Amino acid sequence: MTPPSTGPGTRVGALAGVKVLDLSRVLAGPYCAQLLADHGADVIKVEPPAGDETRGWGPPFVAPGTSAYYRNLNRGKKNIVVDLSVPEGRDILDTLLLGTDVLVENFKAGTLAKWGYPDDELRRRFPALVHCRVTGFGTDGPLGGQPGYDAVLQAYGGLMSVNGEAEGPPLRVGVPVVDQVTGILAFSGILLALHERHRSGLGQLVDCTLLDTVISLLHPHSASWLADGTVPRRTGSAHPSIAPYDCFAAADGPLFVAVGNDRQFGALSDVLDVPELAQDPRFRTNPDRVRHQRELRAELEKAIAGRPRAELTAHLTARGIPASPVHDVAEALTAPQVRHRGLVVEDGGYRGLASPVSLSRTPAPVPAEVRDAGADTREVLAARGFDEAAIEGAVGRGVVRAAVTRDDA
Repeated sequence: MTPPSTGPGTRVGALAGVKVLDLSRVLAGPYCAQLLADHGADVIKVEPPAGDETRGWGPPFVAPGTSAYYRNLNRGKKNIVVDLSVPEGRDILDTLLLGTDVLVENFKAGTLAKWGYPDDELRRRFPALVHCRVTGFGTDGPLGGQPGYDAVLQAYGGLMSVNGEAEGPPLRVGVPVVDQVTGILAFSGILLALHERHRSGLGQLVDCTLLDTVISLLHPHSASWLADGTVPRRTGSAHPSIAPYDCFAAADGPLFVAVGNDRQFGALSDVLDVPELAQDPRFRTNPDRVRHQRELRAELEKAIAGRPRAELTAHLTARGIPASPVHDVAEALTAPQVRHRGLVVEDGGYRGLASPVSLSRTPAPVPAEVRDAGADTREVLAARGFDEAAIEGAVGRGVVRAAVTRDDA
């Protein structure tokens, strides 16, 4: 790890000086590497000649060959294209790994070993390297090596079974939550390994799987099943062990109300002008309310139906009751508090989301634009000691690709 530069134009963040090689594709790995880049790490994304398939996951597209999906996972990274399936490409990888602090990859199990990089060989040749591997199910065991996308793991890991309306079918969560949380856990694991390396001088394997993530996300359903063996059921937007904690139809749209204790329920009854509910034996305590959710919901639906949701939200939150209109994506991204927190970044032609990790002294720099495939191949290879003839020879043989950047076009 090299000391951070503080020269003009340098992106300085908490991870300045950390060198990352991102060999991953699709979502979890690229998101992890983007979190590192957001906080100042020098990240080089290495794409195969065919490119990361998410470049084509559109519309919409923000530029030819760059989908909005890809852009939201790969900003702030230098980009080179190298064919690692051929020996010359792997020779280039050898050079890139020298001086690299973190390797992020999500190849199919056995791919790196087939190319001459089994785990023990990586540790022998690059003892300080933090190697982050992201897979669907792990590399061994009954399903070791089996590929897995987010929704497949939602199904296999039980998450889909508890998502959806009580009378409806199992439903995929509407965002790729397993992939994204895996990326966050990989980011966390890398930081742990880098911290430990200060003491030992050695890197280690950060082994992240989509399966481990989805199982970790089953709370409180996992806790309930482990306690009494009852298989959880779908409850729609309602909570299985807190009531009322659900979505209701207000006069002008859906409203979510979250009551976490008996005091809040009393306040809710007052705001809705039904104070008698708080004294009803069926609803006096949370366990009572959970046992009588259907009857409670019917009473609350009548009290909420005629009230505008913004007005009702203001009254509820003033009494300490968590509540919110159910926003669509456009409403969420333009909400005053979202804008106040700086969560939507607009810088020149770039529009995207800010890093969700906020630091007071070393905040994440303004995100850099996503690079075209191969835009930085010449610069990166030259910085690693390749002369112009070697670079142009590799380009001519199709081992690497060096694109013309939009800035130079």
